[in-house]
Amino acid sequence: MSAPIPASGRQLRISAHGYEAAIASVGATLRALTFDGRDLIVPFDADEVRPAYRGATLAPWPNRIVDGRYSFGGAEHQLPITEPARGHALHGLLAWTEFADRVVEDDRVVLVAVIEPQLGYPFRVEVAVEFRLDSDGLNQTVTARNIGTDAAPWGTGPHPYLVGGEGRVDDWTLALPASEVLTVTADRLSPIAVDAVDAHPEWDFRTPRTIGDVFIDHAFTELARTDGVAEVRVVAADGHGVALTWDESCPWVQVHTADLPTDAARSRIGLAVEPMTCPPDAFNSAVDLIVLEPGAEASASWRFSAI
Repeated sequence: MSAPIPASGRQLRISAHGYEAAIASVGATLRALTFDGRDLIVPFDADEVRPAYRGATLAPWPNRIVDGRYSFGGAEHQLPITEPARGHALHGLLAWTEFADRVVEDDRVVLVAVIEPQLGYPFRVEVAVEFRLDSDGLNQTVTARNIGTDAAPWGTGPHPYLVGGEGRVDDWTLALPASEVLTVTADRLSPIAVDAVDAHPEWDFRTPRTIGDVFIDHAFTELARTDGVAEVRVVAADGHGVALTWDESCPWVQVHTADLPTDAARSRIGLAVEPMTCPPDAFNSAVDLIVLEPGAEASASWRFSAI
């Protein structure tokens, strides 16, 4: 009799240059990532149902579609409401999908799944997710290919919770090179407007500083870049931490302090940092929305590195 499949899916492990990563097949999820034995993200157990979207690959949209409704190609669409408390469609359609193996090597895996036409998203898109280790860290690339007959709206991003080191979010220093923030409603986190962070100094981390008790659950843009690369750094008091870098394929990043008022043990144990190809509700605003024509591809990449 074969061993039972863990709750988070089949387990794939890669290692190189002091890094080790565990990838779960459900949701092409980065379940754990360490460097010399030190956690760089908040892990979870293989036989645990993934807590919310921790480490999942988000596609064909990241973040929220308000009310799950949007118009595209002259048609109105209604998606299932997957964030009932706020009434939105959250984080795409693949978070609980089993991905198949395309490549399995010691330092690299590629997983693939197909979004089949369905109510609310009548498009067929193949999604390949590569995890690759090198001396600079873990590189993740998401590539979408429209294998259907109609143009399809598309967006993607990851959902890791970064770990600076000992302590919690409050104790770590954050460097976030964003000069604009998307303000949202307090009750439903629905987008309002893009403002300069100068108007919201609590969310201005262009000069690195301790996060403290600040609450963040916002998308940021206008990112300062070096050679086209943006970098967010989360560092503990001992100087160690983790950096997440990405190229111009992602002009946005969602940052969340992971506040869980009813669960003190898990509240603020990691900082969600989610590079995104588009902002929340892009299926409605069309801001930075990718339109995949039949046969077309789009890729986005980011990298985790130990500090």
